[in-house]
Amino acid sequence: MSTNETDERLNRALSAYLRQQVQAPATAVADFLEIIIEDARRLQLAPVMADLDRMHTAGLRLNAFVTRLIEDTSADRQQGESTEEFHRRLRHDLRTPLNAIIGYSEMLIEDMADEVEAPLRGDLIKLKESADFLLGQIDAMVALTRTQEKPLERDQGLARHVDLVADVLRTVQPLRSGAVAAREQQSRVLVVDDNASNRDVLARRLAREGHDVVTAENGAAALRLCDAQDFDLILLDLIMPEIGGYEVLQRLKASERTKHIPVIVISALDELDSVIRCIEAGAEDYLPKPFDPVLLRARIDSSLERKWLRDREKQFIADLDREKRKSEALLLNILPLSIANRMRTGEIAIADSITEATILFCDLVGFTALSGQLSAEQTVDFLGQIFTAFDRLAAEAGVEKIKTIGDAYMAAAGIPEPQADHAFRIASLAPRMLRAVRDVAKATDLNLQARIGIHSGPIIAGVIGTHKFVYDVWGDSVNTASRMESHSVTGRIHVSDATRRALDGRFRFEPRGPIQVKGKGLMETFFLLEE
Repeated sequence: MSTNETDERLNRALSAYLRQQVQAPATAVADFLEIIIEDARRLQLAPVMADLDRMHTAGLRLNAFVTRLIEDTSADRQQGESTEEFHRRLRHDLRTPLNAIIGYSEMLIEDMADEVEAPLRGDLIKLKESADFLLGQIDAMVALTRTQEKPLERDQGLARHVDLVADVLRTVQPLRSGAVAAREQQSRVLVVDDNASNRDVLARRLAREGHDVVTAENGAAALRLCDAQDFDLILLDLIMPEIGGYEVLQRLKASERTKHIPVIVISALDELDSVIRCIEAGAEDYLPKPFDPVLLRARIDSSLERKWLRDREKQFIADLDREKRKSEALLLNILPLSIANRMRTGEIAIADSITEATILFCDLVGFTALSGQLSAEQTVDFLGQIFTAFDRLAAEAGVEKIKTIGDAYMAAAGIPEPQADHAFRIASLAPRMLRAVRDVAKATDLNLQARIGIHSGPIIAGVIGTHKFVYDVWGDSVNTASRMESHSVTGRIHVSDATRRALDGRFRFEPRGPIQVKGKGLMETFFLLEE
């Protein structure tokens, strides 16, 4: 950036800072007066209205003069008037309306000194303090008009002002050439401003409109409050000592806790580069000082409405995600994961031919007679304990539960994905299921045992139904496994020769010899021995 461009930008920044140091406090004085007048009318305090009206007129005159002076520091200079005469008259013209405000406020405060309850006295004291502060700022304003003609004669106070603005400008870097910048409910609003009058006026106006208002006198205090409390909106001054408003904005938007809070920057620094940088950093909006109260209200309402819409959207998405997870969990209780994924991709007819799988059937011996002795609640609770244990054991073994049929439990290995050790998985699971039944029977003092049948061979697996669909298996191997269970012995694991051969000597067996199996004829079968 060239020297001329830097000087031009600094001049704009100086003018902006003057608007904050003089025009903003002057506007705050006028706003204070409007609030006091509104309260006086509401409380029907007729005796003080005449003085308040005079103060209000003086405030309007002061603001008009300050505005005109900032726009052109030499606008009121008379022809032939020397610089010294112009400065003396300038100071006089600025002080005259301000002294009137201070004088009337002092008289009203004195008149109310003896009143036990003086509702406006506290506000008048604040008004006088703001006016006294502005009186000191006027000297800095006049000093600026001199330094514009003799820049080297700046006093130390003004130099500090210039340095502070320069620091802000170094933080809020200008855009490179050619860059392109991309009340329904009560809300909690944080007002951040190092000027006490600005904070108080903003806080009172917002409180009157139904907002819950918290104030912070600097950036550090604002960050501490945001760490400890929740806010719906932040009104942030840009030019502040130590931690400037731009850095506060960056920190807020970098934090997961606070990045969703809308921030409206309110600053006397109204140059386009700074506005764009704040919007890019995440500011919801940007308003120059002095602001129009009606416009500010509209911007606040608009920002809060967008925030509430975003909150509702986030809640809706969270609810939707929660319901999706519930649906996913329910679906995976019905279907294996790989089958559920195939259905999600639009596959309708799911039917797989499995060349090698092992099927297990387990039946609770004597449960029918036992259920006649139990209540419905006891029966369901008893079955629930056993089948829950079976589900856990099957999951640990990597075996797919197919279904329960009354008091029988069916599982399979080698589906829906091939498993080379399908027979081993089922053979390892079966003894644990028998022990689980014995444990539940012992704990409930009920006489119950189980018998298990296992067979290995080819099967068909798929999904049937469209309303209450289910993943199931079919084929001769399934029927044979069922026969192994029905021809088993209480407390034993009955396996076919096909399963014994598939286990390849990794388990011990007790030969049962050839038996006549319904629908299968004579079969050589075995009992798998528990380790």
